[in-house]
Amino acid sequence: MTDKQWTEAGEAVTTLILDVFRLNGRLQLAGDRLVAELGLTSARWQILGAIAYAEQPESVAWHARTMGVHRQGVQRIVNELKKEEIVEIQSNPHHKRAHLVVLTSKGQELFEAAIALQVPWVNELSEGLSTDNIEIAQKIIGTLKARLQESSNARD
Repeated sequence: MTDKQWTEAGEAVTTLILDVFRLNGRLQLAGDRLVAELGLTSARWQILGAIAYAEQPESVAWHARTMGVHRQGVQRIVNELKKEEIVEIQSNPHHKRAHLVVLTSKGQELFEAAIALQVPWVNELSEGLSTDNIEIAQKIIGTLKARLQESSNARD
């Protein structure tokens, strides 16, 4: 062990990080179960959501950065979704090689079916939680994400 000591906030954030890791694992499992009947996994659903909620068609690399994951993993799933005609690739007028990913009508229907399953599930999950507390949690998570991004950019 090290002789360095956490600050009070450092110890609290360490505990929060561990809880977020555990929450992520449970969310992945719950999401897999929730959308399994649609032929989706949490990973595929997450990418469909990133595409569906993007303000405009974006590249695989852009989606990966936004999601905070490796581009290669997103590319692999996008390739699978393309084979199944859930997404299509369009040329990018701003970049020759970074094509844009968009949902097909089949993909849009699949995403809407997943959301139809998610709505009652998340409403039950959030029962009894105050929106004020949820907003505080979002602010803390947002701050940590921004600091991690700044730290990552400083190293690149």
